[in-house]
Amino acid sequence: MDHTPDTDKRLTELEIKASFTEDTLEQLNAVIVRQQAQIDRLVRELVELRNRATAEPGAQVNLRDELPPHY
Repeated sequence: MDHTPDTDKRLTELEIKASFTEDTLEQLNAVIVRQQAQIDRLVRELVELRNRATAEPGAQVNLRDELPPHY
């Protein structure tokens, strides 16, 4: 097959773009995995809070027992 310099250059540029696209896709996938783990954790916390609220409807919550998120 006879390749002109222009064809070789275009092919090289496409390979570079494909490589960058693949890298970007891997980075986005890593972000999605982290976000899903965070969503799963938040859902578990929400369920726990709802269970705690319904288990003891009349009980007083001592705010001193609850630590802020930065501790």
